[in-house]
Amino acid sequence: MSELHPSQVHLYLLMRDRAKIASYLCLGSAIFALAAAVDLNQKAVKPWLLTGATAALIGGINLRKSAKQLGDSLGDIEIASKHNFAVWVKAKTLPTAQLAVTVGSIDVNWQPENLITDPVNYIQQKQKHVALIGGTGDGKSTFTQYLSSKIGGQVVVYDSDAKPDDWSWIPQENVIGRKGNFAAIHEGMGNDLQQLAELVELRGDKGDKVLVGRERFLIAEEFPILVDECDNAPVWLKKHAKRGRRYKQFILAIAQNDTAENFGLAGDKDTLYSCFCLVRLGQFAYEQARRLKDPKLEQWLKAGGKKRFMVDDFPCELDLSNWGITPDALLPATDEETPPKIDLNEYEQFIVDWGKSHPGEILKARILLQASRLFDRMTPDDIRIIFASLADRSLGAVEGTGDRLGWKWTQ
Repeated sequence: MSELHPSQVHLYLLMRDRAKIASYLCLGSAIFALAAAVDLNQKAVKPWLLTGATAALIGGINLRKSAKQLGDSLGDIEIASKHNFAVWVKAKTLPTAQLAVTVGSIDVNWQPENLITDPVNYIQQKQKHVALIGGTGDGKSTFTQYLSSKIGGQVVVYDSDAKPDDWSWIPQENVIGRKGNFAAIHEGMGNDLQQLAELVELRGDKGDKVLVGRERFLIAEEFPILVDECDNAPVWLKKHAKRGRRYKQFILAIAQNDTAENFGLAGDKDTLYSCFCLVRLGQFAYEQARRLKDPKLEQWLKAGGKKRFMVDDFPCELDLSNWGITPDALLPATDEETPPKIDLNEYEQFIVDWGKSHPGEILKARILLQASRLFDRMTPDDIRIIFASLADRSLGAVEGTGDRLGWKWTQ
């Protein structure tokens, strides 16, 4: 049985089934002929029909015997069929060599061809504002601080959920809306609109020189909430989007979704994409890579953590080593001139004091987090930004790049 080919099994099955059917037909014919052969009314028998009934009966009995013999020779036909079919399939599908499945590994050296290494330069060339999209812990404050330090201007923040230690790198009177004070945000944005209108008038009379010293970097945190709570928010964003850059009024609106509705621009998606560079951090950057159908890019973004993100449709890597010290900052003060007094916040002061007490030693973010609870709420990237900011002002120098960036005191 196990040696039968499935086609042979099929043939035997067919013969058995036909024998069964033929036996039933013969037996049925025999019964019909027998009934027709006997005429009860005339009490007579038709011999020829009786002969036919007898022959059909004998043929049916023989066919039943043949079907039984086939069944006995094959055993359980259903089991035989399944067994032989399984044997045949196994024989036909048995591989001649082991099947090797190759899973593509991530090439750690792969770099996107259209990589942006200087997001500020990209944004400045586009002459656009920034819509920053990111979740909690994606590095929004890191990017915001970096961008504001490069673009310049007086920094003003509208944040209804700001904690006491949030935005510690700017004067605290410039953080508006703490504890859900939407009335203050509404008023502040109204003042911004009035100031923008005044700048339009002044520039029209006296030219660009009136803008000197009036540059501002305006930040709106969780903009969807501001849209719901402050009537001035949608108008504030739209008017600055259209005219702000021309009058040195840069805005950065932060949200956790990149829809036009979240930026108070329902039905006006064109304004969002024509006036803003969309910077997507974390999961939002990964989703953008998936929309671009680029799995390599998605893996590259994930491998770089907070340093890698998307600016519009382009991948970007923010390297803190790009924060070089300007040549003017390196010039030592002479006896004839008094170096300008530099105001330091408590975080910067602690770092400078540590550097002075540990001359020549390189301070890393990890060491600083262990040295003082003052920095408990900061991420290592936030601390490295402070290092670079101090170096920019000729207060010490940075060494290394990326995660290995450190700071040391120099005189």
